[in-house]
Amino acid sequence: MKIVFLLHNVYAIGGTIRTTLNLATALADRGHEVAIASMTRHRDKPRFAIDPRITVVPLVDDRQGSSDTLDPLHGEPARDYPAADKRRRSYSRLSDVRARAYLGSCEADVIIGTRPGLNVYLARFGPRGALRIAQEHLRHDAHSKRLRRVLAREYRSLDALVTTTEADAEVYRTRMRLPGVRVLAVPNIVPEPAEGNLASATTPGGGPDGDGGDGGDGDGPKVVAAAGRLAPGKRFDLLIEAFATVREKHPDWTLRIYGGGRQKRALRDLTGRLGLEDSVSLMGPRSPIEKEFAKASLVASASDAESFGMTLVEAMRCGLPVVSTDCPLGPGEIIQDGMNGRLVPTGDADALASAMIELIENGERRRGMGTAARLSAHRFDPAPILRRYELLFSELHATRHQRARQRAMARLDERVRALVRRVRAALRRGPPVRPRRRTRGSRGSGAPVTG
Repeated sequence: MKIVFLLHNVYAIGGTIRTTLNLATALADRGHEVAIASMTRHRDKPRFAIDPRITVVPLVDDRQGSSDTLDPLHGEPARDYPAADKRRRSYSRLSDVRARAYLGSCEADVIIGTRPGLNVYLARFGPRGALRIAQEHLRHDAHSKRLRRVLAREYRSLDALVTTTEADAEVYRTRMRLPGVRVLAVPNIVPEPAEGNLASATTPGGGPDGDGGDGGDGDGPKVVAAAGRLAPGKRFDLLIEAFATVREKHPDWTLRIYGGGRQKRALRDLTGRLGLEDSVSLMGPRSPIEKEFAKASLVASASDAESFGMTLVEAMRCGLPVVSTDCPLGPGEIIQDGMNGRLVPTGDADALASAMIELIENGERRRGMGTAARLSAHRFDPAPILRRYELLFSELHATRHQRARQRAMARLDERVRALVRRVRAALRRGPPVRPRRRTRGSRGSGAPVTG
């Protein structure tokens, strides 16, 4: 089976890129022919390692001096890419043209879009002979109302919509009427870390000795790790404030934050104001992140919202317990509070600090949670996730005609409802009032002229 992923930029770093590559590699392992169509290319080589069996097709070359940057269409705004999508400014009329041309000639059996705007491209230009599947890596409620209106219209022509959590799938089923479209949740693949990335880790719940000193009970580094984009929604400011409380009780522990983003300066200023310059380090982006997690004793997340939570599972893969806010939607489906990690109320710095201190001071509990975390993370192995995707492909093929009838009946029902609404509105207005016809002689005295 030939499977194509439509991706914004495979040459960059990001969670959607990483999860797409994980799934693409797993599909290649199963013998499928896999390609990634990257809407843009801004550098010579991708930042992530890409399996050589995966074909990469860049559609627009944005590298300085490329012929595409000199194309007049490159300077024109996109028309087909939805204006309500936050990525709109990264797209041009040339993007529209290239996406239409590529999808129009694509001979794939399955095409998978990976963000709302690209799913719209897929709905409009994707070949009708292929299964067209939209992935949503953001939550339904993270989209603006304007964008949701566009998606509700465009997604109707797709075959399936896949979210990363069951909670989000239920939101789409409830709020977005998509007749004939299979809406389901399939979590991201998070593969086992490469052996070399964990070679220095000695025990679950505690990284290598000698990297940051012994933990609370002498079994690991005195390090709390966190990772993600340095963006407001990730609430690294809240995590730093919570860690200030941790440091008061355990001044020999440190916090390492991995990732890049526009909040870097603000976060550095915050550590200065709190006197945490020697305790909190902004480490910058790192890949693979498991190698860094292996140098910690626990991982923390303070996000206001997570559509899934890749870093949570990556930490669990390393045998580390995670302290996370119980934000919508991902953490609650990944972490079992008190079993393989801790869930605390969103936005509560005191609760976050208390949970971290609990695990710092109880090494046995920390190690037990770390072991449970590693075992429960097998839910995200490639094999069970692949089975769900391959079952989905089979179901969509088998129900293609049935779902087409559902769409046709839904369109007919909507036309009938619209007609009924127009008729009812007309009846409420009543018959049109015609102006009275004047008779001869009606002017002046108003007496009609007879005979």
